[in-house]
Amino acid sequence: MRIARWVDGADVGEGFVVGESVIPFPDGLRVAEVLAQGLAAAAALYERRDPSAARPVSDVRLLAPLAPASIRDFVAFEEHVEGVSASVDGKSEVVPEWYEAPTFYFTNPHTVRATGDVVAIPETQRLDIELELAAVIGGVPGSDGENLDATGAATHIFGYTVMNDWSARDLQSREMKVRLGPAKGKDFAMTLGPWVVTADELEGYLDADGFLAVRAELFVNGELIGADLVSNMGWPFPELVMYAARNSVVVPGDVLGSGTVGNGGCLGELWGRRGALDPRPLEPGDEVRMVIEGVGEIVNVVGERVAAPPVPRARERPRARHRPDLARSPLGR
Repeated sequence: MRIARWVDGADVGEGFVVGESVIPFPDGLRVAEVLAQGLAAAAALYERRDPSAARPVSDVRLLAPLAPASIRDFVAFEEHVEGVSASVDGKSEVVPEWYEAPTFYFTNPHTVRATGDVVAIPETQRLDIELELAAVIGGVPGSDGENLDATGAATHIFGYTVMNDWSARDLQSREMKVRLGPAKGKDFAMTLGPWVVTADELEGYLDADGFLAVRAELFVNGELIGADLVSNMGWPFPELVMYAARNSVVVPGDVLGSGTVGNGGCLGELWGRRGALDPRPLEPGDEVRMVIEGVGEIVNVVGERVAAPPVPRARERPRARHRPDLARSPLGR
């Protein structure tokens, strides 16, 4: 099954993608409600779909397939870490700690973009993208999504979608020197789409070790920049979900990105390996296309840079330990 959201004129639709058509969910349900009910309930809902309500996909504009409850983005590809570390930090390395656990960061669920969108960007000179596969969490009867083992975590994976983690590498590099982040280098945009493909649709791509051996490709202005198998991850998706839920909880609508695939899944990896900005950073008007076998493709055009208010520097304060005498104000009476 594939589930999606779309705009049809002034109306927003949510439902199944069947062949080249979209069909609204029965009972007026929304994607968030279907995710909460889980895969088995979604399959039963699919059997009740009304073919007479179908519209051609070409007649609607696809939205991001869900409004995420949260977005965790992992860094699960060793090859990507090797390359991009040189670009961001000036030194190519995979630190020993990377192998110990699948590290992630939280990013902004409020700036999610859809395929087809023109994506406005901050004032950056090193705009990059990151090709990823993302798991979407669904509900499981009797489970609260807390402290899951790998087997239980697998049952919480409702499906998968293509993810583009837009990245301003110059901003990211500055932030991470402070040993925190990324923040403004990442939180301005994240593309998800074109739909969510349910986990059962990809079972035939699982290899003997439980990794998804689907091919992922990145194109910029029609040129193939990089391609990799998602099965080159350091951990399979159930273990990413397990780690996310460790002493914590995952809930329906959570999105967990794989991290950038290797072998040119982003420009930054290639900059680090080549020691030069080759290919050049993205500029307004560039087209980015990402394709993942068995899932689909997303396409975006880079929009214009958006100026923002200037950021003041930190005030270097005297580090006083006692409060000096303060002038009393009318509000302090």
